[in-house]
Amino acid sequence: MKKGAKSKVKVSKAIDSKEMLLAMEELEKENGMEPGSLMEAIETALVTAYKRDFDSTTDNVKVVVDKETGDYHVYVEKEVVEEVEDDNIQISLEDAKKVNKTLKIGDTAQIEIMPKNFGRIAAGTAKQVIIQKIREASREYLFNEFSDRKGEIVSGLIQKADGGIVVVDLGRLEGVMPLKEQVPTESYHVNDKIRAYVLDVEKGAKGAPQVIISRAHADFVRKLFELEIPEIYEGVIEIKSVSRDAGSRSKVAVYSPNENIDPVGSCVGQKGIRIQNIINELGGEKIDVIEWSEDPATFISAALLPAQVLAVDIKEEERFAQVIVPDDQLSLAIGKSGQNARLAAKLTNWKIDIKSESQFRQILAEKQNLENNDSEENEVVENNDVQEENN
Repeated sequence: MKKGAKSKVKVSKAIDSKEMLLAMEELEKENGMEPGSLMEAIETALVTAYKRDFDSTTDNVKVVVDKETGDYHVYVEKEVVEEVEDDNIQISLEDAKKVNKTLKIGDTAQIEIMPKNFGRIAAGTAKQVIIQKIREASREYLFNEFSDRKGEIVSGLIQKADGGIVVVDLGRLEGVMPLKEQVPTESYHVNDKIRAYVLDVEKGAKGAPQVIISRAHADFVRKLFELEIPEIYEGVIEIKSVSRDAGSRSKVAVYSPNENIDPVGSCVGQKGIRIQNIINELGGEKIDVIEWSEDPATFISAALLPAQVLAVDIKEEERFAQVIVPDDQLSLAIGKSGQNARLAAKLTNWKIDIKSESQFRQILAEKQNLENNDSEENEVVENNDVQEENN
């Protein structure tokens, strides 16, 4: 249907036009909103206000805000018909001609109205809805912004630390560090400045974005290496894998396709200054930097450092490795509470069984004795069979 001309009535000045336009532009910029989105919100708010306060149940009410002056106009759209059956949505041709002489049957007449006291009512209602729209837009903007920062390191001041979750002021949002993402050996105090890894960004019950941060995650160590070591950030050196026992020890496997670059030496830095900066950030946590190798036996041997390895027996299909170490290196290879072996297994993604040289020799001896016994038993059986045949 064609749109008809709009009838002219006095424009409402209930909202200061210039002030409103300037305020909208400023709010849109501050909240990262699309230009014109607040204008749409205001028009929606005014329609809502009209329907609520004037008991309108039809959907033919339209509010348009002049984008130049900020003045707003309320229209009722009615279909031009020969015989009116519902005057809420229909208008006779005779009455339509009074609005616009060019209207004909089937057209839509837009009749501008300004109900008594609507300006005052609209101003209050619009303000509330606009505030809500701004809040929603701001939340959505912040959610998207921090979603893009997922996997990065952020810094802020601790606002709350009561033995449970730690809340960190990240500027426009708060970061929440659950107990499981905290380092057991660290203490957190209000107003302390800390850095943490953005683990996830979620929407809360009311739609407010919530940033989950971590200092215990293995990728926190990975990101610290990227920040501290330019060769990793530039892609000259690659971090292949990281395993971590937060607060105690981490193992980092690094690799460079350039044979002229020492990946381990580059990460450690001259006089250990590069790795020391990372250790300081982690509160003294020990870090083993290991050169990655595509040969599983070589990689597993390196992963068990600082222990020395005599031999590695690989079973590819099971991804299982039997490791032999000198007798005096067994406890070092396994580590306190199995930590070194556990971190090496996680770093390499192989199952690792560690035996001392003496243990391995004993196993071989027992195996040899078992084979000898089996051989003797077989020989006795054969002799008995021969005797029975002779008889």
